[in-house]
Amino acid sequence: MIRYFVYRGGRTELVDRLDPAWLLPDSDVVVWADVVEPTDADGAVLRDAFGLHELAVEAALRRETNPKVEAYDGHLYIVLHGINFNAAEHTFDTSETDFFLSSRFLVTIHDGKRRSIEQVSQLCARTDHILAEGPVALLHRIVDTMVDHYRPELDELETRLSEIEEQVIKEPSDSLTGDILTIKRDITTLRRIVLPQRDVVGRLARREFDLIGQEMAYRFRDDYDQFARMADDAFVFQDRVTGILDAHLASVSIRLASVSKLLAVVAVLFGPMTVITGLFGMNVPLPTLFGSPEYQFWEIVGLMVVSSAGLFIWFRKSGWW
Repeated sequence: MIRYFVYRGGRTELVDRLDPAWLLPDSDVVVWADVVEPTDADGAVLRDAFGLHELAVEAALRRETNPKVEAYDGHLYIVLHGINFNAAEHTFDTSETDFFLSSRFLVTIHDGKRRSIEQVSQLCARTDHILAEGPVALLHRIVDTMVDHYRPELDELETRLSEIEEQVIKEPSDSLTGDILTIKRDITTLRRIVLPQRDVVGRLARREFDLIGQEMAYRFRDDYDQFARMADDAFVFQDRVTGILDAHLASVSIRLASVSKLLAVVAVLFGPMTVITGLFGMNVPLPTLFGSPEYQFWEIVGLMVVSSAGLFIWFRKSGWW
């Protein structure tokens, strides 16, 4: 489904059909085509009516592309990603948004759940000047809104990381391994998205493309700075989660060593009992203890208790247990 925001005659309108005359070079109309859950028919409109490159449209319809910017004849193809960290369910998700930018129009392609697109579209419906500034300014507004949505998500991710770190220190448990590996994967995904996204916005800020004027380059530079800070945060998160995982594995090893130590002590304490019972259970003549057989039984039991108790006292005094 495609919805068109059109700025003409000093007003912004929401229409459901595109007039090809709006896209002519001498037209003073600004068009924003917002494509939600694109179909093959929508792709045909983008190729035929907007004149977008076939390979770029095919990539946008698949929506499985890493952040990038590519220049085609008369337009740019830009891919950016938003993030959504659900702290309650401990899930991390990224969402792709594709942009086609020219001097006369902006095309956005997404799944219909993008908060930044919805927020800007509501502004366009209420305020005429949003589209009056042109497609490049509209692109910047969407990107800037997307950047604003990153910070709360990163804060939630950092909060979850701090919670796991505290659990590893105060309440170590084997079940934390899965949580640590999950958030480690989330941070890896964050780095894989933020780093190339920083480079994409950096290219827009450096005016590598004729469509981006000096004033808009200044605006994109601010977004680049924010992405650069988020990239630094991603590196810090990666170091933290690696340290947390190392500390957790060390804690697990220590607990395993303590259990092994306890089992070794128990085995050693029962060692004299095993030797003594095995010795007196042999079917050969042995020196007898004092008294009658009834008393000899208790003498053997006492001997086992004394020998094990002696070993126990020796362990305690030597500090081994």
